[in-house]
Amino acid sequence: GDLLPADGVLIQGNDLKIDESALTGESDHVRKSLDKDPLLLSGTHVMEGSGRMVVTAVGVNSQSGIIFTLLGAAGDDEDDKRDRKG
Repeated sequence: GDLLPADGVLIQGNDLKIDESALTGESDHVRKSLDKDPLLLSGTHVMEGSGRMVVTAVGVNSQSGIIFTLLGAAGDDEDDKRDRKG
């Protein structure tokens, strides 16, 4: 299971199955193909097959980066509320 480091669009694939449970919580592997569901997301793992993709986003601009940024912002808000009370 190679970890995908960036978001992208599949441009070539061979029986590609991805574990997206880190982002979606769904334990089933997702089949990716050019004509159906070609989007690949950072933080997910390749479980079967192979493929090539065009990178569309990295770091804080990727889907996992956006999620981590939002989680961090929510944590900062909680810290601010505690600081005001204390």
